[in-house]
Amino acid sequence: MRFIKYWLPVIIYATLIFHISSVPGEDIPDVFPSQSYIFHFLEYLAFAFLIKRAIKEYCPKETNKRRVVVVVAIVFVYALFDEFHQSFIPNRAASLSDVFIDVLGSFVGSLIYK
Repeated sequence: MRFIKYWLPVIIYATLIFHISSVPGEDIPDVFPSQSYIFHFLEYLAFAFLIKRAIKEYCPKETNKRRVVVVVAIVFVYALFDEFHQSFIPNRAASLSDVFIDVLGSFVGSLIYK
């Protein structure tokens, strides 16, 4: 039951990120300038929040600093994977600046969840 409560949301959200990354570039509406950076930041902020929540439940004795490092490391690896995946999608490209924004969002998200 604990797994369903804490890790299933992480898995579902990671799947959602993967699905969104699979949308061809021409199908993404251009709503406002720099929307990609804002969406990446918020998307990975929420992802980190969920991961931190699960890690805190499973490792309650770990320090907050260590949890933040673990969350950011997990998100960094997933963000690299996500950008690599996007490089195969029509009119999408892999971007290290997106990975940077993702990691920044994950850092903020992991700090928000205490």
